Amino acid sequence: MFDGAVLTALADPRRRAILRLVRDLERPSGEIAAHFPDVTGPAISQHLRVLREAGLVAERRAGTRRLYRARPEGLRGLREWLRDYWDDALEDLKQAAEAETRQQAPALGAQARAAIPQARAGAARATSRPRRPSSRS
Repeated sequence: MFDGAVLTALADPRRRAILRLVRDLERPSGEIAAHFPDVTGPAISQHLRVLREAGLVAERRAGTRRLYRARPEGLRGLREWLRDYWDDALEDLKQAAEAETRQQAPALGAQARAAIPQARAGAARATSRPRRPSSRS
């Protein structure tokens, strides 16, 4: 199930950058912190804690080191919520477009019926004309 913790965690650009760093490779916290020289180690630890509590990263201890890797399944709830949201929004858009088409159909039908003879006449003229030789040299 999806909760707001994932959105809260992803709201911060630095946390999104951390998540990208550990997406394909497990990294120690010190290496993650080295990518952000303008941020203190404790601040990076706090970001990692928020990501871990949201279920977006997994933490593994190896001796005194803490290693972090992304948990793709942590995004599953968000992905499902977005899919449902867009499915609902697209269904609303489809219904609005169909309603507008139904409202415009009588006028469009008359215009289309009037255009058919003109189009046929134009097509007949175009096919009955002899082709002129090209003037390109």
